[in-house]
Amino acid sequence: MKKKLTQEQINELLKTLETRFEKNMNRHKDLKWEKIQQKLEASPEKLWSLHEMEITEGEPDVVDYNKKTDEYYFADCSPESPKRRSLCYDYQAWEARKANKPANNVIDTASEMGIELLTEEQYRHLQALGKFDQKTSSWIRTPAAIREMGGAIFCDRRYNTVFTYHNGADSYYAARGFRGLLKV
Repeated sequence: MKKKLTQEQINELLKTLETRFEKNMNRHKDLKWEKIQQKLEASPEKLWSLHEMEITEGEPDVVDYNKKTDEYYFADCSPESPKRRSLCYDYQAWEARKANKPANNVIDTASEMGIELLTEEQYRHLQALGKFDQKTSSWIRTPAAIREMGGAIFCDRRYNTVFTYHNGADSYYAARGFRGLLKV
C-alpha cells in the first residue's frame, strides 16, 4: 500500500487541519498552529495517517500536548464514530467468527492507518472537549484481562453522560466504529 501523499494532498490536508484547529480553539488552548504544522511537515508518515483519518470522516484535530515528549495528540473529533464501522475488535475475534465475518477488525485497521485506539482515559478527555458519539459508539483499547476472557469495551455518550460498556470481542455493529489517536 502506498503510504505517501502528493504535495497537492499535503497542502489540502494542512489547510483542512488548520481550519479545523482555528475553529475549535477550546480543544487546544494556548497552542499555536505554526509549531504543529512544522512538526507535521517534518513527518510525512504522520501526514499520511492523518489523511487516512480524514478520508474516513474522522475529522482529526489536536486534543492534547505532552510537554515532556513535545508531542501533539490528534484524535478523531467527528460528532459520531468515524466511517470505519462494522468491525469486530481484533484479529483473534475475527478469526473465531464462523459465520458473517466483518470485513476487518479495529486493531488491524488502526495499525494499518498508523494510529492507536483511544484508551478509556483518552476517550473521557475527548468527551470533556465536546459531545461525541451521541448516536454511535466507539471501541476503545481493552485491558488485557478483559480481552483474555473474550470481551472488549466501547464507549458512547448518552443522557449527557459518558458510558463504558462491554461486548464479546467478536461482535460488530453498523453504529460502532473506533476513534483513533496519533501522536506527532
